[in-house]
Amino acid sequence: MTWQELLNEGEKRLSKKGVPEAKLNAWYLFSDCFETSKSDFFLNQELETESEKTERFLALIAKRCERIPLEYLLGETEFMGLPFLVNENVLIPRQDTECLVEEVLKKCEEADVLDLCTGSGCIGISLGKLGNCKSVTLSDISEGALFTAKENAGRNQVDVTCIQSDLFADIEGTFDVIVSNPPYIESDEILTLMPEVRDYEPRLALDGSVDGLFFYRRIIKEAPKYLKKDGYLFFEIGCEQADAVSGLMEVAGFKEITIKKDYCGRNRIVFGL
Repeated sequence: MTWQELLNEGEKRLSKKGVPEAKLNAWYLFSDCFETSKSDFFLNQELETESEKTERFLALIAKRCERIPLEYLLGETEFMGLPFLVNENVLIPRQDTECLVEEVLKKCEEADVLDLCTGSGCIGISLGKLGNCKSVTLSDISEGALFTAKENAGRNQVDVTCIQSDLFADIEGTFDVIVSNPPYIESDEILTLMPEVRDYEPRLALDGSVDGLFFYRRIIKEAPKYLKKDGYLFFEIGCEQADAVSGLMEVAGFKEITIKKDYCGRNRIVFGL
């Protein structure tokens, strides 16, 4: 087969299995296997494919047909313009979370920052790379997630401290900013998610218990002991959780509680001091 014929075959197989954005997915897998850009592809589309690369491409197509996330197959993704390794131990960073980082960047000048439930480290590392933070601490209960976060910190040349901890259990000291994208999906709702999320992303990072608010309650209750005077607590939230999370913060004594929307106009961020 030629390059073009192989790419078409990959797209056809993905479409047949109902994979969203089959054409784009096929292209990303092809460009990864053949180490080519779109301009090079245009010049070489009639070239005969190499058997070893063809086999690898079709094997990846088969895995994507099983709805294994594209980012896991590629092993990386981009967040805030930075490269991040991703695997089955961590959630795949979403664009919605970039909105959270952009808000925190306004408050992290010379700040000691704690990224709680860090996962891939995308939030804390982005803050360390793009903001003028004094220090960045990444924490997660998952050893596998924290190992990935350490690799991502090194890859992006950001100096961080990594602590394996069940929320604040092993955290010491105080911080100017605590930011968290905790598990917030209701347990029963997980079964309704796309198979890429439901079957492959870590449930530990998704399941917010019966009402999705379990981790918000815990963090909000304990956070004041770990915040410096006038320190900020930032959350990413589910789009229908703004009133509940802001209410929990108000009851706990937080002030100047603010709700911000994501790029699609949905409530996505709550923060206060």
